[in-house]
Amino acid sequence: MALSLFRVKMTCIKVLALYSTLLFSVSGVANTMTASVAINQAPSASVKQMLGQKLMLDLRYFCTETPAQGKCKTPMTRLPAELAALIRDYDIGGVILFAENLHSVEQIIQLNRDLQSAAQSSALKLPLFIGIDQEGGRVARLPRSLATSFSGNMAIGATYAEHGTAFASTVGKALADELLPLGINVNFAPTVDVNVNPLNPVINVRAFGENAQQVAELGGAMTAAMQQQGMIAALKHFPGHGDTEVDSHLGLPKVEHSAQQIRQVDLYPFAQIIKHNQPGMIMTAHIQYPALDSSTFVSKEGEQMIKPATLSRTILYDVLRKELGYTGVIVTDALDMAGISKFFTQTEAVIQTFAAGADIALMPVKLQQPDELPALAALLEQLTAAVTADKIPQSELRASYQRIVALKQLYPLIPAELTVAEQHKRAHAVLGNASHRASELALAQAAVTQIKPAVGMPFTLEQQKNLLLVMPDNAKATALSAALRHYSKVPFAISVISLQQPDISDAIAKIAAADIVISGFISPMQSLADIGGMDDMTGISNIAAAYQRQKTQFETLLPQIKASNKPHVFISLRAPYDITDYGQFADAVLTTYAYNTAEDPSLINAGNATYQALAQVLLGQIRPTGQLPVTVTGADN
Repeated sequence: MALSLFRVKMTCIKVLALYSTLLFSVSGVANTMTASVAINQAPSASVKQMLGQKLMLDLRYFCTETPAQGKCKTPMTRLPAELAALIRDYDIGGVILFAENLHSVEQIIQLNRDLQSAAQSSALKLPLFIGIDQEGGRVARLPRSLATSFSGNMAIGATYAEHGTAFASTVGKALADELLPLGINVNFAPTVDVNVNPLNPVINVRAFGENAQQVAELGGAMTAAMQQQGMIAALKHFPGHGDTEVDSHLGLPKVEHSAQQIRQVDLYPFAQIIKHNQPGMIMTAHIQYPALDSSTFVSKEGEQMIKPATLSRTILYDVLRKELGYTGVIVTDALDMAGISKFFTQTEAVIQTFAAGADIALMPVKLQQPDELPALAALLEQLTAAVTADKIPQSELRASYQRIVALKQLYPLIPAELTVAEQHKRAHAVLGNASHRASELALAQAAVTQIKPAVGMPFTLEQQKNLLLVMPDNAKATALSAALRHYSKVPFAISVISLQQPDISDAIAKIAAADIVISGFISPMQSLADIGGMDDMTGISNIAAAYQRQKTQFETLLPQIKASNKPHVFISLRAPYDITDYGQFADAVLTTYAYNTAEDPSLINAGNATYQALAQVLLGQIRPTGQLPVTVTGADN
């Protein structure tokens, strides 16, 4: 019944959205939004309360005592009284959860119930947005053995030629169905960036592909599927992160496209999805787009720079609101990312993004230990002063507050189950259930793309006795080994070279003893989006060094494998662009667009679908039907 009522509300909102389009040319964006989506009158609120609703906090870590040295790294898995008080006292609008917060069904449900209870005890009594980055593929915060994470967007893109938008819809529905019973109501997905740059370090396989129309269709189908179930979708990263060579976690990228190219490529998926699917949220990008806005600011270091989209009124108001007609909620990407924090003070970043037109500031302040907690009150005081000084116009603040409340009224933010036991039962029934795991495997199977040879395989794997797997690490080798043994009708002797091991001096002997070599590599290296964001910054140099060692090891081994004249299959496990460099060394080349394993890589039908699909392809049990959704130099050869 609750879901049926929600769908009635969704139908009403589409009618109202159509009405708002007619109003737009007459009454302006702020008034249009109020007219178009307000279902009930928002509760009366003070300036400070409205500002509190515009903050979405990161509660990943919390230490009850300030660490003697270093940063707090204690995961927040139970809501401490100090943080509950902040949510209550300052009418906070939302929180974002990360992998560190999420361990088991029971623990996640209790944490989210406690978060909503704190919000319910506030003066406004508005429920929280509880958000997560559960894109699928590389970026999935829930444990993979617990929830269904699927193979990600580029894998879906690889199925488009044969399956159209079917997998985008299936994945969107399953993600929503699994998140909602846990009490999570905002999914920062789908990523609708158009990945036209092979060197993109942070998007690559998070994109559906390089064709803007296909990205729009697939992103629209996923958005519709999530929102029809009651999950708020947040398109990202506006106006587009697809042609960057800098990770905005680490710096400030610039896209040098012409205005025409921006509208034909970068903006196109956003424009189409806004027109047809009314996404609840759109997330901004910390990226400079000089063809859209070449105005400048002076950084905290005194450097004059072009404004990033997150802080550009021209981009957020003139382009997103007026040109594209978006009437939903604009949320920033994390404000602690270097693309913002390197150039702005914490307070100035929030003031400027609110002045530019953003509704919600994501991760505006660190609250990880007791001596950091007063920073929230200080931020709200400074924001209130900015409203008084008209740096943030009060009329726009009220319009933004109305948008936030309208979205909270439109979606069922709190699970319908009244008791914890009922919520546990529903969550256990849907998370990682047989139907979702079957869909996860079906996507992985449909995505596998054979690059070389064009048709058929030059060998039959089950006629080989001794297999050598050269894999990025032991987990991936274990996953593929387990899948091969599970599906094969004959036994294999499988040896492994892990590219993480410091000494591969036995590689020549292992290659000589093998009947066939199956190698796999992951490129580019993990980005901070993969591993969870800015709190991992201190380890990025270690990750980079480890990745470079793996790459050197692999590139040393490839000529040796080629010289051995042993049959060799190369598997591109992430972005398929590495086929250009590595495909020449192999007799057969496959790409999966996904590489992740579950916590236990040996399990079948429990989060290791990529490797199950690979095993079935290698064994000749299924035919690879995926098609490259991006251009790869040399793939034809």
